[in-house]
Amino acid sequence: MNTPDPAQLLKPIELVLITGMSGSGKSIALTALEDLGYYCVDNLPPELLASFIALEQSHRASKVAIAMDVRSAASLPGLPARLAEIRHQPGQDVHLTTVFLDATTDTLVRRFSETRRRHPLSLKPSNDEHRALTDAIEYERELLSELRDRAQVLDTSLIRPAQLRSHIKELIGAQQAPLTLVFESFAFKRGIPMDADFVFDVRMLPNPHYEPDLRPLTGRDEPVAAFLARHDEVGVMQEQIDTFLRHWLPHMLNDHRSYVTVAIGCTGGQHRSVYLVERLAKAFSSAWSTRLRHREIDGWPTPPARSASASP
Repeated sequence: MNTPDPAQLLKPIELVLITGMSGSGKSIALTALEDLGYYCVDNLPPELLASFIALEQSHRASKVAIAMDVRSAASLPGLPARLAEIRHQPGQDVHLTTVFLDATTDTLVRRFSETRRRHPLSLKPSNDEHRALTDAIEYERELLSELRDRAQVLDTSLIRPAQLRSHIKELIGAQQAPLTLVFESFAFKRGIPMDADFVFDVRMLPNPHYEPDLRPLTGRDEPVAAFLARHDEVGVMQEQIDTFLRHWLPHMLNDHRSYVTVAIGCTGGQHRSVYLVERLAKAFSSAWSTRLRHREIDGWPTPPARSASASP
């Protein structure tokens, strides 16, 4: 009787690695993944990663989420090589998704000030001297730069915890597709999203804000959609963004990109950018896995069916 190969007994495993800047929301992301049925571990040392995955494959969870950051600074530089080893080890069946949570320095400083917590890199181990908070944050960016380049980035600077949980759940749920296309509306007055791969400025288009009846509405509402559809330049902008993306997305897929964020911004992130995001997401949904984000208006009541975005 042949003894089965132990490697053949290892079950497939979905592994999500959460990393990023201290104070960017990693604990919130882990909670969201726990809600999705993931077995979650915070601050696992990188040198234990391979043995931990082998243990989970042999005994328990098929879905695992791990948070790693600069609390393991000494062994962090070797993490990319460890991840590559896990992916390519014979007999392994590990589907890896790496998510990097980022935020602006000003946002991180404010969060640390509000919580009164010490940054994990505030103390220099060599001489017991303390770094200023902004210096510790910039040093952290330097240490994590290679991981950021290899991950799917989420900018948490201007989103609420509930929005972050929603984004994490959508991101993980979309990973079965070869490439996920995210359309995100935003307001330039609140800053450009740090997770954007492409940014389009539509502030030169006619602005419904100056129409009193349209001002309280959003780009998802029929009157706003009808107003914008009447202006040829809005259609030209949509067509040019559409043409650009249809040309380059296949190239990005061939370059093994799995997640592309297209950010469209106007002044307030309420009318023009929301309208174009809704229109473009609908246009691309038949060919690509698409997701919508409205950074400024997420959480607003969804308009009733009769007020949904109209097709001009």
